[in-house]
Amino acid sequence: MAQERIRVLVHGRVQGVGFRAWTRQAAEMRRLTGWCRNRSSGAVEVLAAGASEDLRRFLADLEEGPSLAAVDRVERIDIGEDGGEDFAVLENFEIRPTA
Repeated sequence: MAQERIRVLVHGRVQGVGFRAWTRQAAEMRRLTGWCRNRSSGAVEVLAAGASEDLRRFLADLEEGPSLAAVDRVERIDIGEDGGEDFAVLENFEIRPTA
């Protein structure tokens, strides 16, 4: 099955509420690889790869977020065919430092 790749920015009250750890758990539950990190803008950036249906469900997860978060919107960003240099082949889902 072909892998799809997505990049999203999650806006709202998503920092300081366990959002990245929750995101990693949700991604692992959906068998996705990739990473997430806080952005200096206050958003959380997520890059994820996996089966189309798993990514669709993961996006729905992100719209809900953990109980302490308040997600205003999930902004999907076009990453092109190759996914860019940020999409080196990853074997798991990791939390990266703030950018």
